[in-house]
Amino acid sequence: MLKILKYSFFDLIRSRWSYIYFAFYLTLGVVLLFLNNDLSKAVITLMNVIIVLVPLIGTIFGVMYYYNSKEFTELLLAQPLKRTTIFLGQYLGVAISLSMSLVLGLGIPFIFYGLFKSNAIWDFSLLLITGVFLTFIFSALAFNMALSNENKIKGFGYSILVWLFLAIIYDGIFLMSLILFEDYPLDKLSLIGTMLNPIDLSRTLILLKLDISALLGYTGAVFKQFFGTHFGLIVSITMLTIWVILPVFRIIYKSAKKDF
Repeated sequence: MLKILKYSFFDLIRSRWSYIYFAFYLTLGVVLLFLNNDLSKAVITLMNVIIVLVPLIGTIFGVMYYYNSKEFTELLLAQPLKRTTIFLGQYLGVAISLSMSLVLGLGIPFIFYGLFKSNAIWDFSLLLITGVFLTFIFSALAFNMALSNENKIKGFGYSILVWLFLAIIYDGIFLMSLILFEDYPLDKLSLIGTMLNPIDLSRTLILLKLDISALLGYTGAVFKQFFGTHFGLIVSITMLTIWVILPVFRIIYKSAKKDF
């Protein structure tokens, strides 16, 4: 698996899109840090970009790489190699290369800015951690959609639909549910609903880390009471890890059953 991972990783690193992805975050980090005196505002702006863009890029890159390397994958399948080795290697190559572009693109300007000498390093670290988690999650979801659909258009369509649902539609449904049942105690429902969406969970963790939960009103107080504790942080990281593990297990299952 390491050889396939290495091949996939360097294949993507040589791609111009990886350089564009890296350059985008590098430019964004430089502009926000050196033209903004408030680090909290810079982190919030980065959060708004990462929460939407990272899942989208992970989804698109995952689907594109699967379909573009399909002939090479079929060649590998003809060799005495385990299917799980091939597909997990490709998936990890995509996820790690995208994560590296994100971490380096934002990390370099923050290093030169001297952020690692300030207390804001913890906010920034959580931002990068959630960004890496979202990359691994949505790359895995994209591989699942591609494995489930031979047709490229369907694969792309379902993958974008998954991203659209988790990034936008889910929030609308969740908000309408809270409004409709506002007369009932919704503390636990709010917590569970947040943890069932990796994008919402990542956003909540960063906002609470920045200690601006007061802007969220009563819901923010409930989130602060749970997510603001060490136990809440552990549960949140565990949930993000589960969001990575479950799609990976389905990649293993689907690749073992699929007729190529």
